[in-house]
Amino acid sequence: METPEDKRTCCGSLRDFFTSAKFLIYMGHALSTWGDRMWNFAVAVFLVELYGNSLLLTAVYGLVVAGSVLLLGAIIGDWVDRNSRLKVAQTSLLVQNSCVILCGILLMVVFHFKDELVHLYSGWILTICYILVITIANIANLASTATSITIQRDWVVVVAGQDSSSLADMNATVRIIDQLTNILAPMLVGQIMAFGSHFIGCGFISGWNLVSMCVEYALLWKVYQKTPALAVKVGQKEQQVELKQLSTQKDLENGQSPEESSQPLMNEASAVARPDSPKQHGCCYQVSEPLRTLRAGWVAYYNQNIFFAGMSLSFLYMTVLGFDCITTGYAYTQGLNGSVLSLLMGASAVFGICGTVAFTWVRKKCGLIRTGFLSGVAQLSCLMLCVASVFTPGSPLDLSVSPFEDLYTHLVGGKTLSQSEPTGIHMDVNATFAAPTEEPLQSYISVSLLFAGVIAARVGLWSFDLTVTQLIQENVNESERGVINGVQNSMNYLLDLLHFIMVILAPNPEAFGLLVIISVSFVAMGHAMYFRFAFKNLGTRLFLFCSPEQKVETADSPSLPTTV
Repeated sequence: METPEDKRTCCGSLRDFFTSAKFLIYMGHALSTWGDRMWNFAVAVFLVELYGNSLLLTAVYGLVVAGSVLLLGAIIGDWVDRNSRLKVAQTSLLVQNSCVILCGILLMVVFHFKDELVHLYSGWILTICYILVITIANIANLASTATSITIQRDWVVVVAGQDSSSLADMNATVRIIDQLTNILAPMLVGQIMAFGSHFIGCGFISGWNLVSMCVEYALLWKVYQKTPALAVKVGQKEQQVELKQLSTQKDLENGQSPEESSQPLMNEASAVARPDSPKQHGCCYQVSEPLRTLRAGWVAYYNQNIFFAGMSLSFLYMTVLGFDCITTGYAYTQGLNGSVLSLLMGASAVFGICGTVAFTWVRKKCGLIRTGFLSGVAQLSCLMLCVASVFTPGSPLDLSVSPFEDLYTHLVGGKTLSQSEPTGIHMDVNATFAAPTEEPLQSYISVSLLFAGVIAARVGLWSFDLTVTQLIQENVNESERGVINGVQNSMNYLLDLLHFIMVILAPNPEAFGLLVIISVSFVAMGHAMYFRFAFKNLGTRLFLFCSPEQKVETADSPSLPTTV
């Protein structure tokens, strides 16, 4: 029988959990992700509605977002590294939510006065509003990128401490939150717009972000207070130690005690330690600084010991085998309706959550590096079903049809462009397929195998994604986490953008089988890169799944945490 002492202990444990830094991070991330998913879904719908059911604005928005992160990812990461954690988190939070609120208000004005704006100054005012919406929304996305880097790639590591198992559990929980909000948030805002109006949808999203911003700000502050380690960064700490040593040396040379002149000498040392200050260089040097930062970030990423692991994750974005509008558009051409597709998307989410749960269990049994290897094998094995679907009855593959035959018609007529988002993680770009033929399909075997492979592969995909994420978290210097993760985001966007270009070049359903084979080839190349990384660190012990792993080898960072 449960005693009063046991009840008090249980209540105390629950209270401690709900007030812990971990739970507060989960709450803040859930609020942030929910708002992001609602906005990412709604902004594309708003742009299509505003431009007369044309996808031009959505396409422009997707390309602007992709290009911005691709070019500015390293610079954003460098800004994260150079500033204190609390300042970065609060600034990115305020900028992101303020931009979404401003966009929502601007869209409400446009929806309400659209008829008047069309005729005002020959429509130039309306065009300016479109430009402002896309620009502000892009700024919000860049701020969201900074938030993701600082919270998911840095704060989580610090809160977990030196406990690798705790870090794995936190990463898995964060990813489960991502998958749930990715399904539920668009459903909510979609219902609001369906039963209300786009005007009401804009107002709801703006109001949500206003309230969420205040709550998230308070949660960040509570996490910062509960985790003193967040107040100090390794790079800043090392700089302070060096300045203190320099100050002490100068004091001794001048015959003074450190207490007599520590402050002025510290200021002098700070000036010496920063030769790139504006007073030391001309205007051209300052103007070119972002370019030097961009180059230094990519060079630092290339020199990381986890370079091939990061590249392997990026290659998984070069695929049409995900639940974006490319795959769903193809499914429509094969006779699947919206009800079936919604069930398939639900099954995909369930398998993705199973992958995150499996990650934590397999990591404990086999180690982190081997978990990535096993996840890759599982994903590739499932994707073989997709390759088989290309050659089974019902497949529209026809090599006699040129993939470029209808390219001009598709691009001009706009019949195959559609808003899309990346597999596993970021961006809205446009591309899908031609309208379905009126002839009845002979067989559903091909499309069934295709989606069976895509859904089953989610287990390996999400487990592999978590593996690479934790490898980056544990094996990148704390002072470089921002810039390395910024470049990683840029690489992801680059490969994701290439897969949309691939679809634009071959948009007809008869060529989809070729896109499937190309996609599986890129996934295989990605996992081959990871195998190279894993074999370099473990050798033949990679196949001994019960033996302990060792620390990932690093030439210049001997004190990095282990990967186990």
